[in-house]
Amino acid sequence: MPRSVNAVASRRRRKKIMNLAKGYYGSRSKVYTIAKNTVEKGLQYAYRDRKTKKREFRALWIQRINAGARQHGISYSQLMGKLNAKEIGLNRKVLADLAMNHPDAFKAVVDAVK
Repeated sequence: MPRSVNAVASRRRRKKIMNLAKGYYGSRSKVYTIAKNTVEKGLQYAYRDRKTKKREFRALWIQRINAGARQHGISYSQLMGKLNAKEIGLNRKVLADLAMNHPDAFKAVVDAVK
């Protein structure tokens, strides 16, 4: 009896990896075994950095809010504490956008909690 191999599925599996490796340097985009390792590592980095991205943006928003708040004579922690006490439901992303792009609106928010 002849040997049975599933060439269709094998080729599809390799082709999927090679398509993901397009644009990589040298043998990383040409040789399947090297491309497979590189793609797997890239996917690990992508998974990890989706979490890191959230941390970095939150830190950026906090810095922007702090800078805007200090221009109006209040610290970041005091501002956030007073916002929570007055139950003003603005998140950090919105506050950072107001501090950067709409300083008058941000000043109104700060004055509302002072």
